[in-house]
Amino acid sequence: MPNDSSERRRRVTAQRTGPLLMEGPVEVTLDDGTVVSSDRFCVALCTCRRSRTYPWCDTSHRKSAGPSQTDTPGPAAASELNP
Repeated sequence: MPNDSSERRRRVTAQRTGPLLMEGPVEVTLDDGTVVSSDRFCVALCTCRRSRTYPWCDTSHRKSAGPSQTDTPGPAAASELNP
């Protein structure tokens, strides 16, 4: 990937038991070639594939977590992060 100085770096925050939080706007290319985008300032990208709104996280990972697993709160509620 060429280093284009006109694009700024995006911050991605990985959470141990949750989604990837990415500064927006973003464009995501899915494995079938479909491109989805969001203009939000921050999006939650699902890493568990349980989300009904994949690739956006809908916190479905919380429903299947065992009693010893807890999610650490992110900078905003998940409903604020999804497009």
